[in-house]
Amino acid sequence: MNALKLYALLIKASVRSRMQYKLNFLLSSFFACLMYALEFSVIALILAKFGALEGWSLPEVAYLYGVIILAHTIYRIFASDVHRLENYFVNGELDQLLIRPLPVLLALMSQNFSMQAGQFVQSFAVLVFAISSLLGSETVGWIIVPETVFAVLCGAVILFSIGLATATVGFWTMRINELQNLTEDASRNAALYPLDVFPGWLKTFLLTVIPVGFVNYVPALYTVRGVGGPWLLAATGAFALLFLAASLLFWRYGVTKYQSTGS
Repeated sequence: MNALKLYALLIKASVRSRMQYKLNFLLSSFFACLMYALEFSVIALILAKFGALEGWSLPEVAYLYGVIILAHTIYRIFASDVHRLENYFVNGELDQLLIRPLPVLLALMSQNFSMQAGQFVQSFAVLVFAISSLLGSETVGWIIVPETVFAVLCGAVILFSIGLATATVGFWTMRINELQNLTEDASRNAALYPLDVFPGWLKTFLLTVIPVGFVNYVPALYTVRGVGGPWLLAATGAFALLFLAASLLFWRYGVTKYQSTGS
């Protein structure tokens, strides 16, 4: 509990320092929102041209988009520097975290608390559009709202676990940016679309090796399309917890293998 209180204080200090430059915060939030809006516009234009993607309509694809971008935003808000761990290896800054009076991972997560307001607002707006468009269909009722909250939170845990496992590889390789481009960025971009549009081997890859499919596709099968049953949401939650536990164990093992740049 003391470590968590210290973590909260460090986050508060990080937020306070960032808010010293309010104009920069507003501008960066606006341009981030605009960038993600353009990204979704490309998907909407594709669907306007072809009508549907393997039977998935625009509101259904918007749901997939909103869930994974919102989950990704929550992950990056609370653990943005997990994605920047290579800088800590190369510059020797991880040594400073090792001597702090709290776990290394919490110290890392508190370094640069990222207030991704633009991404949050845009992804939330897309999700509201998707749910409001889907409500009233045969398979969608108001229960989709708590189900979506659950899916987003589980998705944030899964994306954090993917990022943490990838970052841990850096304890052996030091350089991990290219690997992160694959496991975090490329896989997230692929999951913006229904996995049904991909070849069987790639769909399996995105459900097992880099399991981004569990962030939005698997929950959406039930919440949006009525496929399967509530067990799909339960399976998503169980998978998120198991994957998080495995990633934390891998991280703890990786920390024991760290060699300082000065050693």
